[in-house]
Amino acid sequence: MHPKFEKLGFSPADILLPGEGVDLARWAVVACDQFTSQPAYWQAVERTVGDAPSTLRLILPEAELDAPGLEERISAVNAAMDRYLERGLFREVKDSLLYIERVQSDGRIRHGLVGMADLERYDFTPGSGALIRATERTVLSRVPPRVEIRRNAALELPHVMLLIDDPNKTVIEPLARDAGEMETLYSFDLQQGGGRVTGRRLTGGQTDAAAEALAALCSPEEQRWKYGGSGAPPLLFAVGDGNHSLAAAKQCYEELKRVTPESAWKSLPARYALVEVVNCHDDALRFEPIHRVVSGVEPEAVLEALKARRPGDGGSRDESCAVAYVHAGGRGTASVPRLRGQPAADALQAFLDRYVREHGGAVDYIHGGAAADRLGSRPGCIGFRLPAIGKGQLFGAVMAGGVLPRKTFSIGRARDKRYYVEARRIR
Repeated sequence: MHPKFEKLGFSPADILLPGEGVDLARWAVVACDQFTSQPAYWQAVERTVGDAPSTLRLILPEAELDAPGLEERISAVNAAMDRYLERGLFREVKDSLLYIERVQSDGRIRHGLVGMADLERYDFTPGSGALIRATERTVLSRVPPRVEIRRNAALELPHVMLLIDDPNKTVIEPLARDAGEMETLYSFDLQQGGGRVTGRRLTGGQTDAAAEALAALCSPEEQRWKYGGSGAPPLLFAVGDGNHSLAAAKQCYEELKRVTPESAWKSLPARYALVEVVNCHDDALRFEPIHRVVSGVEPEAVLEALKARRPGDGGSRDESCAVAYVHAGGRGTASVPRLRGQPAADALQAFLDRYVREHGGAVDYIHGGAAADRLGSRPGCIGFRLPAIGKGQLFGAVMAGGVLPRKTFSIGRARDKRYYVEARRIR
């Protein structure tokens, strides 16, 4: 490991990129946890990809998790990884950090830094003092399918985004100014209206400067300035996207540790996970709410149960928040009772979890208000639109020892999520 990165939980990596002759527009597809209730999107991706080499064959879209033959599809993903490696489809960029410019669908440019995170420095347990921490509660039921894929996988493909709290823009933004000094590795338009992405390799001097800037972010002085003199362990990275993928990587690594001598842990490829680091204060970064759509229910019955909720049911009427809803019979605003200061997502989720447990139905998590309205308007469904949280609240909340409710926020719109381009050997 590069010595300047040794204590940072993040470092340069040996990164695999598609080689010559691969159509990058068909190679790259959006993060697997997007468009879960919109199969038409993934059908369009399938038509675009055809029989070309593509990361579509190396992932399992969450939209397909409930389809029959899950084990066979996981086996097919692992087999495709081996096949692509045998065919020599990749070129390797050794011991490198990549500077990423992503032109989003709104025209804004998001800046990132791709390298690998040390899973020894990551913990998704609420209240953890790890250098890399989860921001949202991990839904443990969503981890096993990812674990099954990764456990026997030769490769990893990341959609994990780690956020840094860098208001003075000292780590990534200087790279944007000096991008002309870097080697451009790829630049192409993304399919399905996903914008454009460019990846460049940092020079040695830029890599050293990035390490020094990251180290300064977790210095005691910087932590006191941003979060007060609590004496809490430093927080350098907060998981913005891909929390469950990172949790799966952690679980697989912990399994390997149990059958590997401790002296060899540091050299395990699976100890690390490829990630993109983004500044929480990047002008293009927007925190979008994740809405809820409940299916297999009678909408009016859901609203009546919500209206009748009383203290002792997991909430409190000493405070409430307004949440917009829509169903086939109309739309309106529901008053959601909550504990004082409780996030709207937490209060609504607690109610929905109990409702579907007692009455049946299923809750899905939807990116985009228009999609939530459309899906909520189907017969037997109701959609709830949640408000956005301020991104300035994020690190302070995590430092205070907590995590946000699961699926509280999303980094940008669905089409602006990370697309799979880079890969790394983990076996």
